[in-house]
Amino acid sequence: MPGTILENLSGKKLSILVTILLISQLVCFLIGLIAPSPASSQANLATVCVDENPSADNINRWFTRECPKQIDLTHDKATENLDARNLVFVMQMPLQNEDFSRWQQNLVGVLQVDMVYQTGLILDPIIELTLDSRLAYSDKTENGERMPWQYYAHSEEKRYMNCLFEDSNIKEKDGYPYNCTMVPLFELGAIYHDYYLLNLRLPYNYSAKKNTGLGRTEDVFLHVIHMNGGFTRIWMSLKTFFFPIIVAIMVWFWNRVHLLNRTPALLEYMLISLGGALAFLNLPVEYLSLIFEMPYMLLLSDIRQGIFYAMLLSFWLVFAGEHMLIQDNGEKNSIKMYWKHLSTIVIGCFCLLIFDLCERGVQLANPFYSIWVTPIGTNLALSFIILAGLSASLYFIFLCYMIWRVFKNISIKRSVLPSMSQARRLHYEGIIYRFNFLMLATVICAAITVISFILSQITEGQNKWDENMDLEVTSALHTGVYGMWNVYICAMLILYAPSHKQWPADPICADGEEVEFSRLPTEATPNEISSLTSFATKASIE
Repeated sequence: MPGTILENLSGKKLSILVTILLISQLVCFLIGLIAPSPASSQANLATVCVDENPSADNINRWFTRECPKQIDLTHDKATENLDARNLVFVMQMPLQNEDFSRWQQNLVGVLQVDMVYQTGLILDPIIELTLDSRLAYSDKTENGERMPWQYYAHSEEKRYMNCLFEDSNIKEKDGYPYNCTMVPLFELGAIYHDYYLLNLRLPYNYSAKKNTGLGRTEDVFLHVIHMNGGFTRIWMSLKTFFFPIIVAIMVWFWNRVHLLNRTPALLEYMLISLGGALAFLNLPVEYLSLIFEMPYMLLLSDIRQGIFYAMLLSFWLVFAGEHMLIQDNGEKNSIKMYWKHLSTIVIGCFCLLIFDLCERGVQLANPFYSIWVTPIGTNLALSFIILAGLSASLYFIFLCYMIWRVFKNISIKRSVLPSMSQARRLHYEGIIYRFNFLMLATVICAAITVISFILSQITEGQNKWDENMDLEVTSALHTGVYGMWNVYICAMLILYAPSHKQWPADPICADGEEVEFSRLPTEATPNEISSLTSFATKASIE
């Protein structure tokens, strides 16, 4: 049996390979240290314009910061003789006459409404907001001017805002601000235009219960969050670098498998599938968003990430299972024996996909939609995030248990090594040492993957349920984890590729040795990927 490169590669060549992989991992981490932060935010204070003809229904009637009549809501008499329909809160993005870049990828808007205390007006802790939001866009012309504002989206949505009044040790309560939570307003899956304009109204209607619980509003802020163009360039450079490498290694790996006079083993099928999932994740389709408007890019990225997670988690279970005795009937080389393990991963990923479609899928038609708009939706979304984190943690514990069983199984079989001839004993001891190191790397990779997944879920949702959370995933973690996936999978494809070397048969064997390590008589067509899997999974013959 030829075995794998992990078994037959010389110690010197293996050391060089491991050194190259470790240096690549270190470089990915160092790139993240010098890269800009993944995202930036701007606080945009609304300009309050007066609409003297609120009944006019013109889709391209927009108010800008240069509107002819502006008011200051901090003055008590500013809104005299004005109705809520006359007030338009104007926010232009970005600030300071800058313009967006398509490298910034996506745009998220979070609304902050500042209300102050008024004597005799008691507000409920949970306030229902009705927001009439209209979004427009504009681009630069060749001579540096701006094109007229064009309609992008319009929707009237409800949001729920928690407001508390901390009145301890306050003598003059009038004019003192409430402590109100932020509310998500919109999310754009791609930034294709140079400028965006938001016209926001807070319509009042007592019979329809629109904004009847609002207090005195003095300021409205829009916090816009977008990816940094510098980080996107580095991220895309990594994708562009790794994509051809992983494809080339996959082609080389599969050619080596087909050179053998046997059918591919289950682990080889899983490895090529994992490489394909990583290649799909590495495929730099984001370059197309620089040319075309692709509002579905965030959804596509989530789908690619989900496919990769599902394949990676499935591979680790099969990888551990193929090196231990997980059943007694001797069935091998079949995915059916892992259906209990893999079904939980498929169900979990499918639930996350449905949750993502409910959020970002609807946002393709209405960027102002959010599943977080109601207490029920917020609790459901938080439950999904908490459940995903718990599931990831339980998966890691179960994987560690399987790997522990692998080590225990190999340790039991290792007890027969002293009875072997020296050549065969040294051969298996070397394989076991290398395999132990590879399993340790697998545990570390799994732990970092689970931690990064939980952090990414918390970071993505923190602005939607609690604006006071200050957790940010650094660029070094992004690039480090991404580099780790590529380095690890490249290493697995290389080390578990079939070797062209033949291990010489040992003429001097102790009694019973050939029975223990030779193939079973019923195995007419060998299909183990290596001598180690045969060593670990072969049923003991008394």
